[in-house]
Amino acid sequence: MGHCSTRIIVLFLLQFLQTSAKDVSIDCMCVGSDCNEQQCTGDQCYTSVIISNDVTTFKRGCLIGSESKRMTCSATASASHVVECCSQHMCNANVSKETLLRLLLTSPEGEAAVHYREEMLVFFVLGPFVVLGLLSVLALLVCRRLHHGRLERLHEFDTEQGAIDGLISSNVGDSTLADLMDHSCTSGSGSGLPFLVQRTVARQISLVECVGKGRYGEVWRGQWQGENVAVKIFSSRDEKSWFRETEIYNTVLLRHENILGFMASDMTSRNSSTQLWLITHYHENGSLYDYLQRVAVEMADGLHMAASVASGLVHLHTEIFGTEGKPAIAHRDLKSKNILVKKDLQCCIADLGLAVTHTQSDNQLDVGNNPKVGTKRYMAPEVLDETIQTDCFDAYKRVDIWAFGLVLWEIARRTISNGIVEEYKPPFYDLVPNDPSFDEMRKVVCVEQQRPFIPNRWFSDPTLSALVKLMKECWYQNPSARLTALRIKKTLDKIHSSLEKGKTDC
Repeated sequence: MGHCSTRIIVLFLLQFLQTSAKDVSIDCMCVGSDCNEQQCTGDQCYTSVIISNDVTTFKRGCLIGSESKRMTCSATASASHVVECCSQHMCNANVSKETLLRLLLTSPEGEAAVHYREEMLVFFVLGPFVVLGLLSVLALLVCRRLHHGRLERLHEFDTEQGAIDGLISSNVGDSTLADLMDHSCTSGSGSGLPFLVQRTVARQISLVECVGKGRYGEVWRGQWQGENVAVKIFSSRDEKSWFRETEIYNTVLLRHENILGFMASDMTSRNSSTQLWLITHYHENGSLYDYLQRVAVEMADGLHMAASVASGLVHLHTEIFGTEGKPAIAHRDLKSKNILVKKDLQCCIADLGLAVTHTQSDNQLDVGNNPKVGTKRYMAPEVLDETIQTDCFDAYKRVDIWAFGLVLWEIARRTISNGIVEEYKPPFYDLVPNDPSFDEMRKVVCVEQQRPFIPNRWFSDPTLSALVKLMKECWYQNPSARLTALRIKKTLDKIHSSLEKGKTDC
């Protein structure tokens, strides 16, 4: 019974304390239109700032009742309204207008508040990505349209020229390549076939096997009426080289036994893509680079190869005057990979995609529209250190001479003398890596002024010794001191004559 009495007394005291707490009120500072006096009595004090129509209203006052306290004090600050509540005697007297203004989402008093909705913020964040995506789709559609337009133009040209091509095809008949090339010599169409015949021949070629790949694209062995031809298929990024080579072959009389025989050039559509074809004579021995790796040559054959390259270079560098003449041409990318070996071991120069032309009559230098430069391993010092006179045609010819000296060194390494021959190596193989950078070549050639290694055995053979002297005269640091292509050819002919005379005397 005593325990029950104690419990009842405790519950009664708790209820009394809670009731007393509810009845406790505090005094607050009162400022604003709702105040009759400077003070008021309530359950909580509040201070607020409201901005409406650029007018700022500051209030202090009392909150009475739990619902009023909850609704007012739980309001979240916005760009135009903020409320601070407190529960101590006169606690809102210390809260200033400036303090509340700093809590607004806009700082300066009187300025219009800017409040973005969530949808607007999402738009600002995602908008740039949406625009970028639309631009990408648009660019893709434009590229497809351009490609489709190119294919349509090809198709229209084929349709328009159908009857003429049929006539040309019937005229071509069973003609051999030799017949066509002989006929084209009087056609005035450069060193290739007439344009319509070029298109006809291109469309009658069947590709047989891929014989080479490189950064330019691919080289295929093709067949036209039972005869082998070489088809160089350029990659789309190398279109300027294709255009330049086509331009030179079709506007310049380049017919020479030591320049690769050009037949036709065509832009054709195969497998839903545009292909750029350059069709030339086919030489099964491949490039001089490939040949020297497979075969060690006799002294007479090595000289024959070197002299034929020099002969082709002379023809390129020489301007032929007259109505059917040719401008002077500098190759700019002479190397063993751009020289082909014929069946009789004569060589012919190929790949004129970087060629430069010059005519004396108007002193016009045409460097084409190809930003590419030559092969770094074969670059002359003035190209590597960027001191070449780009407005002087002779400067480009001297670059070719430097490269020819390196090709001559490659041939000499693979030339048999007293039963000895070196394995094939590219120029500067012992000084730079397989794919040297521009800076690596400049350091070796310009700064250190090094040259390809000359084996001692070359000096014990009179013919090789003469070749060493010749190649060194191609490698002078000063470009103007280098030999001309014509002087090189005459010197090689003289060395060859001395070799033949030595055999006769024996």
